[in-house]
Amino acid sequence: MKQSLVILFSAFLLSCGGEGEKATNGDEKKDETTGSTLPKGITQADYDKGLSLVASSDCLTCHQIKEKLTGPSYAEIAEKYEPTKENITLLAGKIINGGSGVWGTVPMTPHDGLSQEDAEAMVKYVLSLKNAQ
Repeated sequence: MKQSLVILFSAFLLSCGGEGEKATNGDEKKDETTGSTLPKGITQADYDKGLSLVASSDCLTCHQIKEKLTGPSYAEIAEKYEPTKENITLLAGKIINGGSGVWGTVPMTPHDGLSQEDAEAMVKYVLSLKNAQ
């Protein structure tokens, strides 16, 4: 049952992700297997893994793809941060350790049970939503 919910939720996120709205610029590439446009350095496998991890987490309690809730939207985060190794490491650290001050005074809850690798996959997914606004 839980797996079915994750699959349904993942499909919902994909439909809300604005795939058709993504513009192509010099820092993005078209994924040959899906035809989707992803920022340079983010593969379809990164996107898929990150989407799955986000869908099975509590992230959407505070974040949405296009709308600000308690925390910034994923599109806002993607606009602020380029998908560099340094930014991916920084943001993964914020997911794991929590943080505050960048987007206001409400602190982000730490997720210290996540591995660095999983947190980075989640960040890559979020950063792939740059043009989802």
